[in-house]
Amino acid sequence: MTQFAPSPIAATDALFFDRPGAALDRTAAERIVNGALAGMDDGELFLEYRESEQLSLDDGRIRSAGFDTQLGFGLRAVLGEEAGYAHAGEVSADALGRAAATVSAVRAGRSGTVAAAPRASNARLYSDANPLTETDFPGRTAALGAIDAYARSLDPRVKQVMASLFGEWQAVQVLRADGTRVADLRPLVRLNVSVVVEQGGRRESGTFGAGGRHGYSRLLDAAFWRDAVDEALRQALVNLDSRPAPAGEMPVVLGPGWPGILLHEAIGHGLEGDFNRKKTSAFAGLLGQRIASPGVTVVDDGTLPDRRGSLTVDDEGTSSGRTVMIEDGVLTGFIQDRMNARLMGVAPTGNGRRQSFAHAPMPRMTNTVMLGGDSAPDEIIRSVSRGLYAVNFGGGSVDITSGKFVFSASEAYLIEDGRITAPVKGATLIGNGPDALLKVNMIGNDPGLDPGIGTCGKNGQGVPVGVGQPTLKLSSLTVGGTAA
Repeated sequence: MTQFAPSPIAATDALFFDRPGAALDRTAAERIVNGALAGMDDGELFLEYRESEQLSLDDGRIRSAGFDTQLGFGLRAVLGEEAGYAHAGEVSADALGRAAATVSAVRAGRSGTVAAAPRASNARLYSDANPLTETDFPGRTAALGAIDAYARSLDPRVKQVMASLFGEWQAVQVLRADGTRVADLRPLVRLNVSVVVEQGGRRESGTFGAGGRHGYSRLLDAAFWRDAVDEALRQALVNLDSRPAPAGEMPVVLGPGWPGILLHEAIGHGLEGDFNRKKTSAFAGLLGQRIASPGVTVVDDGTLPDRRGSLTVDDEGTSSGRTVMIEDGVLTGFIQDRMNARLMGVAPTGNGRRQSFAHAPMPRMTNTVMLGGDSAPDEIIRSVSRGLYAVNFGGGSVDITSGKFVFSASEAYLIEDGRITAPVKGATLIGNGPDALLKVNMIGNDPGLDPGIGTCGKNGQGVPVGVGQPTLKLSSLTVGGTAA
């Protein structure tokens, strides 16, 4: 059952203003923020406290264990297209006063019209509880040891087991010059398992991870982590039997869930407001036009309970939302932070995100998902005489301006005569985001979400995200392979 603290505002006040020895009280903070943001179009004080922990096991031994706390603030002033940002790793009246003097330089004799505050919502999408205090440390280390022992008991070919746990609890409060205050308490956990197997001198590996905005207890349930080990081992054994991937133009079928990372990277970034306002996106100027095949609907949804990419409120204090970006193949909207939304004359969508108090917010995805269609997955496979079935992805890159992408498939299979046959290794998918959307010609009725492992990078900032999609068929895509 989801548990909530009495009030995120009260909980964060206790951390930032009311703790013993606090060097900043709320009255002083409001006075300084009001002075710094007077005559600005927008801005906020972002206060953050974060506890994080990471444990890793390799070959039956705890190889590293770390714990960290962070406390700080970021102050932003926005006027027109310009923004001033200052941050400090201490929460004090002196530090905030220095930051105010810095960001006030944006004013330079000009004056703006203050933007309306975000509308409040009573939605709370995840537990407020701190995962690091939910279970004890010895219990977490014991679980990693049990994972190692279980993996080795499954198959004599297992030669190495690596497992790690990550947990954090983030408390944020956003304070505006109009007195509006919004707070959020955010848990985040993740489990990763990697297994290396050896047969006939050949070594291969498999990896599985899962997590979300909830406590450790789900991950440490024996049934859960055994399933994670089983999946990592399955992937490793599949890779033992893999052959070199073919190369060339061919139909490609993407599996449900995590393969949505290709959608996130190749398409999602191009639908962020800043790239479109500056006209550096491949989708700039195409609002209202068909950019994808009929049936393709893509949403960014930060309101999914307990999901890794979800946010009760974003890092500007805007309630998270569900934004339809592509509907039945037509471009209908972009995801926005407050600054870019104001400059484009639209409403913010709750996608103003930052890595920490040391970073200014910008438009970022939350959970980016393609909705399901009406084709059965086996029907999609049967429609391909020769092609590639990509189930899991590793790394990749995309050029936002051109939309060109390259992604490596960590698990893929040949499709021959309408059947999934041999696993292949070394397959890369090469294409162009806008072009790939128009090549989707079958959409599965099996929409799925990733297990909770995504981290998105943009302009040097990383934030947790989610992805999802059904099984998809692209009529043609360039596959880079290693087969002779």
